[in-house]
Amino acid sequence: MDWRDQGMLLAVRPHGENSVIAEVFTRGHGRHLGVIRGGTSRKLAPILQPGAQLDVAWRARLESHMGSFTVEPIRSRMAAVLNDPLRLSALSSLCATSAFCLPERESLPNFQAETEALADAIYSGEGWLSAYIFWELRLLEETGFALDLSACANGGGANDLAYVSPRTGRAVSRMGAGEWADRLLPLPECLLGGPVTLDGARAALTLTGHFLTQHLAPSLGGRAFPAARTRFVEQVARA
Repeated sequence: MDWRDQGMLLAVRPHGENSVIAEVFTRGHGRHLGVIRGGTSRKLAPILQPGAQLDVAWRARLESHMGSFTVEPIRSRMAAVLNDPLRLSALSSLCATSAFCLPERESLPNFQAETEALADAIYSGEGWLSAYIFWELRLLEETGFALDLSACANGGGANDLAYVSPRTGRAVSRMGAGEWADRLLPLPECLLGGPVTLDGARAALTLTGHFLTQHLAPSLGGRAFPAARTRFVEQVARA
């Protein structure tokens, strides 16, 4: 069993004395794991940084086996953000959240392209914060927890949406919220087509974070959500 593909490195962890297990979000084979022999060597270790774009060849005796990767670097993204703590934190969060949430070996070509586009935006520094927020909405959609921000769940005005139900993920208008407003999550204007301000970004990340940690994570076995995302949200809060 073997194939060759391109993808973005999400995570590496030690395996044995000098190998690593790599998680790569590939274009044609989804999030895929494989052993990289000699991954801790001076030659490979600098290449195997989260966010790196790689050409990978996977081989295994049986399809059900983890198999092994051989890799060729295409470009690094980490080096460009090392001196920018906020973008560095965003790239780390993107990789860790993807590794945590995405199903293994399920091809998601459209979402994979969006994920690489976000990583490139973080790399360039252009429009990345807005792209990150909408990427998390797309992640919820891809994993079966899409938010419905199109109309009021309680029959209120569609032009007056201001909240989201923390249980159903459906939008609620100010009129429809009534006395329940304090139990709902604020819906920032940037998710309805308004400009992305820092305050709006903080509110949006709080909103998506609720559904990632309270809905998606429990469906994946209740594991703790990656600390990298928490650090990123904290960095945005301080910005």
